[in-house]
Amino acid sequence: MVLVIFIMSPVSLFKCLADETRLKSVLLIKQQKELCVCELITALDLSQPKVSRHLAQLKKMGLLTDRRQGQWVFYRINPDLPAWCRNVLWETSVTNSDYLEAEKQRLKQMGDRPGRSQKFC
Repeated sequence: MVLVIFIMSPVSLFKCLADETRLKSVLLIKQQKELCVCELITALDLSQPKVSRHLAQLKKMGLLTDRRQGQWVFYRINPDLPAWCRNVLWETSVTNSDYLEAEKQRLKQMGDRPGRSQKFC
C-alpha cells in the first residue's frame, strides 16, 4: 500500500474550486455526504465523461475519496482534509444555499438512485 500525503495550500484549493463543475460537485457531495457519478450526472445535467474527469481531478487534489460498492463508485469529502479546508467548504455551503437549488431539485427527482450500504461512514 502506498501512502500519499496531500499538501493543500489555499492557492491549490481555490484554483481547483474555481471551476463551476468542480465547485458544485464538491458542495453537493458535502451536503449529501456521498454521491455516485450517476447522481452527479443527473444533478449537474452533464455528460458522464465530463463529470468523471472533474471527479478524478478532485480526487487527485485530495479533496475527495471514493469507495466501490458493487457497480457503483461513491465519492465523499476526504475526512483527512485540514480543518481550514473543511471550514471553507462548510461556510461556502451554508451561506450559499440558493447556489445549488436547481441541482438539488434534479437530484431529488432522480429515480433509481443507487442504494448505499449502512457501513459507509
